[in-house]
Amino acid sequence: MITMNGFTLEPESLVRDELAAVERVLRSGWYVLGKEVQAFENEWAHASGVKYAVGVGNGLDAIEIGLRVLGIGPGDEVITTAMTAFASTLAIMRAGATPVFADIDPATALLDAQSVERCISPRTKAILPVHLYGQVRDMNVWEDLCKRRTIHLIEDCAQSHLAAWRGQAGGAFGACGAYSFYPTKNLGAIGDGGAFVTGDERQAEMARRLRNYGQSQRYHHPEVGMNSRLDELQAAILRVRLKMLPRFTERRRAIAARYLAEMRNSRIELMAAPVERENHVYHLFVVRCPERDRLSAHLKESGIESLCHYPVPVHIQEPCKSMTRDPDGLPHTERHAAQCLSLPCHPQLTDAEVTAVIDSVNAFE
Repeated sequence: MITMNGFTLEPESLVRDELAAVERVLRSGWYVLGKEVQAFENEWAHASGVKYAVGVGNGLDAIEIGLRVLGIGPGDEVITTAMTAFASTLAIMRAGATPVFADIDPATALLDAQSVERCISPRTKAILPVHLYGQVRDMNVWEDLCKRRTIHLIEDCAQSHLAAWRGQAGGAFGACGAYSFYPTKNLGAIGDGGAFVTGDERQAEMARRLRNYGQSQRYHHPEVGMNSRLDELQAAILRVRLKMLPRFTERRRAIAARYLAEMRNSRIELMAAPVERENHVYHLFVVRCPERDRLSAHLKESGIESLCHYPVPVHIQEPCKSMTRDPDGLPHTERHAAQCLSLPCHPQLTDAEVTAVIDSVNAFE
């Protein structure tokens, strides 16, 4: 079976280095908020082109911390996409703010600027675009819009590790950004993990307090915080895996380039190619097909796994059905959710397996 993820196929040298990192933490006797976290924060900030990275428990918490750092809460609205994991919206809700859903651009499945404009109200305090599937596009549009309307730009970078627009990585354009290091991500831990990134020292300091019960120094809590700390073990493993990220990213891009060039089936719609190679890191390679279930079954018969991300958009989820959305509706979101299918694109795929995926897609009738 050609699988969606290749964890068990990773290089033995990487596994050995990860085991050594685990042993280093175990022998250190320090397991929370220690030297490994500090080192990873510095390394991730440098790699991402930002001044500060704050390790937190997961990507959801990173978004919530970003909202709270910016003073966004009850009575405020945050415009985002319904075509994403529920965590993006849940973070807004947990911060006490109100999500408002805009539609997507059908060519990319990313948030559509014109739809966002229709959603802006006097209560709008931020826009939260999601760099879905690993693509960072048109960040000048979002910067200009937020500046013109005097609202914050917060980037959900959970799927876009080191994807860049005009030489600048995602997370560095807005007031702050949020990363997830869930195991399936391009840079993944062996459990939950995340990072809040910013260029503002005050924001970074507040984020460090919020992740640790609102604590400024031991036993002093000037504000109500949360328990969201990246632990030493995950940080040590992420430091090892970060060294492999450029190589793994290039392999993902090479696989995606073959898919885009060689998949030729009029029943299947490919997503728009990136403007420049650096714009997309292919956390997921997604196609659309009106007969998605039949396509998935066809691939399975060929020994190829596929998955659907995300078949039920957030605005249809029970807690969100009454939430405000674009007055013109979300037709592109709903069509995409009904037709999208993710194909294997992990860096451990062999050239022969890539060919097998292409051949199976092209043979679908």
